[in-house]
Amino acid sequence: MVNLVTDDDRRTRRPSRPRRTKPGWWQNPKVMPFLLVAPAIFFELLIHIIPMIAGVVMAFYHLTIYTIRNWSSAPFAGLGNFRISVDTSGPIGRGLLDSFLVTVPYTLLVLLFSWVIAIAAAVFLSVEFKGRSLLRSLFLLPYALPAFVGIMTWTFMFQKDSGVVNHLLVNDLHVLHSGPFWLIGGNAFWAMVVTAVWKTWPFAFIMLLAAVQAVPDDLYEAAVMDGAGMIRQFRSITLPQIRQTNLIILLILGIGTFNDFNTPFVMFGSAAPKSAETISMYIYNNAFGSWSFGLGSAMSVLLLLFLAIVSFVYLRVTRTGTEAVDA
Repeated sequence: MVNLVTDDDRRTRRPSRPRRTKPGWWQNPKVMPFLLVAPAIFFELLIHIIPMIAGVVMAFYHLTIYTIRNWSSAPFAGLGNFRISVDTSGPIGRGLLDSFLVTVPYTLLVLLFSWVIAIAAAVFLSVEFKGRSLLRSLFLLPYALPAFVGIMTWTFMFQKDSGVVNHLLVNDLHVLHSGPFWLIGGNAFWAMVVTAVWKTWPFAFIMLLAAVQAVPDDLYEAAVMDGAGMIRQFRSITLPQIRQTNLIILLILGIGTFNDFNTPFVMFGSAAPKSAETISMYIYNNAFGSWSFGLGSAMSVLLLLFLAIVSFVYLRVTRTGTEAVDA
């Protein structure tokens, strides 16, 4: 049977429209942004904020191995842990000051050498040449390796008899007559600095390479026409153009290096030499070596306050300097 459809039927039939569903509450433009950042806020609270608050609370109690399980049984110390930490006439306060005096030059030296190596590599690799991609990959190798592997490798290299460093200095370059002990005494500080620079500078290199490559080529072409050499171009063009990147790098690396715990702990263990006992190592030894968790927490709070103040002052000074340059 043939179904005949007339023109009138075609006119009366209309295509069915999809039924509109009411959008859910999660699709509300005012709610969606909060839902997107909710996982990040949750993990930030879980990993950083809540442990930090717990550490601040611990600083006001005499928490030891006997009371750490039940905080309510721990005696309230008030500001007693803080007074012990800053009392330089006592052994604990004096030790904290000594570790601080080790950490400051350690941080400054690591920042200096890391920045110099990173900026030199960034400027060198900003020019097109054959094999540039291979060199970039090699320069990023310390950043790609796990920190434990890199530090342990340098620890073996600094061994007195079987280490590569002494073999190079004594047998190959003939700089020294006998290989020194690098992991004890005053030399431990320099061994730690070299190791920290090796694992730190690739991060600065990545940031600086991106900043150097973003500098317009027109500026360099105009400088060449004016007769400016490479050093003058670097001083007058490259450094001013990457100023903001430099400020960020110095702040991030400075805070990370000042808090560095992995390098001295992996190289020397919990019994680091006095010349290489950074403030993080000292706090760890007082908290977990003598089981004085409240005292260690008080030192950590003091370290947090110090870094917060230094960061605030640094940002204010650099912001003022940047505004003055822009003006």
